[in-house]
Amino acid sequence: MRRTKWLALGMAMAPFAAQAEAPDDAGEAMAAASIVVTGTGLALPPGTPAYGSVVIDRDRLEDAVSGRIESVLADVAGFQQFRRSDSRASNPSNQGATLRALGGNASSRTLVLLDGVPVADPFFGYIPFSALVPDRLALVRVTRGGGSGAFGAGAVAGTIELASATRDQMPHFGASAFYGSRDATELSASIAPDLGSGYVSLSGRWDRGDGFQTTPRDQRVAATVPAAYDSWSTNLRAVAPIDATSEIQFRGTLFQDNRTLRFAGADSVSQGEDASIRYISRGRWQVDALAYLQARNFSNIVISSTSFRKSLDQRNTPSTGIGGKIELRPPVGADHVLRIGVDSRFATGDMFEDAYNAGLASNPLTSRRHAGGDQITSGIFAEDDWSPDVFGGKLVLTGGVRADRWSIRNGFYKAVSAAGLVTQDSSYANRSDWEFSGRAGALYHLSAAVALRGAAYSGFRLPTLNELYRPFVVFPITTQANAALKPEKLKGVEGGIDLTPASGVQLSATLFYNRLDDAIANVTIATNTRQ
Repeated sequence: MRRTKWLALGMAMAPFAAQAEAPDDAGEAMAAASIVVTGTGLALPPGTPAYGSVVIDRDRLEDAVSGRIESVLADVAGFQQFRRSDSRASNPSNQGATLRALGGNASSRTLVLLDGVPVADPFFGYIPFSALVPDRLALVRVTRGGGSGAFGAGAVAGTIELASATRDQMPHFGASAFYGSRDATELSASIAPDLGSGYVSLSGRWDRGDGFQTTPRDQRVAATVPAAYDSWSTNLRAVAPIDATSEIQFRGTLFQDNRTLRFAGADSVSQGEDASIRYISRGRWQVDALAYLQARNFSNIVISSTSFRKSLDQRNTPSTGIGGKIELRPPVGADHVLRIGVDSRFATGDMFEDAYNAGLASNPLTSRRHAGGDQITSGIFAEDDWSPDVFGGKLVLTGGVRADRWSIRNGFYKAVSAAGLVTQDSSYANRSDWEFSGRAGALYHLSAAVALRGAAYSGFRLPTLNELYRPFVVFPITTQANAALKPEKLKGVEGGIDLTPASGVQLSATLFYNRLDDAIANVTIATNTRQ
């Protein structure tokens, strides 16, 4: 692969900018110097390593040969996707992320956060990997096992936290260009100027390729095509100080991902517009408050593997996600880091699709389908990390609990024949309940090079709107939806040891036991029928 890269750090302009913005007197200079904008969240509690978290640093992210975040996450033991291909050669709605080897699922069993905001699709639950560009990130923190803390209701298998690159990690201007076999092309650029005491970053990436064959050679037919892809994303992030200890962070992302899989005409499009605003205060009472909005859509055409004609057109799947959280860290003494807070997530979505008779040359329309519903989860959480003096600061104890009220409402499925006759019109009963989860752990530093850890935890995940209400057919197999699905629930324990024999070198071993109850999967219930 050929590579060309340009970086302009703007060093030549720095003296002029400094002169132009120089304070009029020493007092103003001291006031300006006291404001430090980080663009990050609050510091990690000291008990975080007790849960065996793994950190992927910026060097590894920037050196990712594939340029795909899911390839980097594959470094973490136990990370799984529903499909083994990266986000260029699989259907977007299959892009679930799972940890602890619990089994891949098209819906994500892992809570994925970008700057504290959940990124999963509100309808399908998949992760838009193509919009999560490694170059835009400072680090990735992966915590395996059931989660707690904010938005913990989705962390049945763990949490993947993505943090945006900070000001000192971004050049004032950067660009790169790649070209490779199969006409694979990747172009990206970013600009990150200072703005007063804060900064703004704007980045974009476009990549395309003819793709590779996903069908074995002896099974290819005239309709077989490589897995072509064409996607773009752009990200705007702004950070501005409020005073010496607090700041506002804004992020907006636009993306679109076009793919063709296996057969000519089997095209899919996923797209989204996300926005979030976050308030961080590092004062005596620390605060992390955020609100976000997601607008997503998905379309997909299914081509019959026998007639190679259109069998299904998922022409429109609009969905919306709205949520927010408030986390407080009150001053409770040097030995404790107490986190208390509330969070809430709302998801709504509709599916519009048309079914066709792929067995006839005329390929007629057979039915139109419409399904959808709403979900809301609201929780309250508390977590404390305690570093008692009795062991000279070598021991850290941590524990947290959550209480979540969830509801699934307004679910429906309607099918109409080509002649306009209603063949099914189902409305499903509203459901709601409470779920309680928690975790506890201990971390003991035997020395600077050896640490022991242990943890126990529980977590849950609601079934997605897609799993509840959307049936589908991949001829000749029909997969029925299941509006009676229960939340998945996990319980687990683990213990481990971390060795740091030299700077930059860490060896870890973990023994764990996890049990997933009410696991959601496609189960055969009759000949050519699953649910």
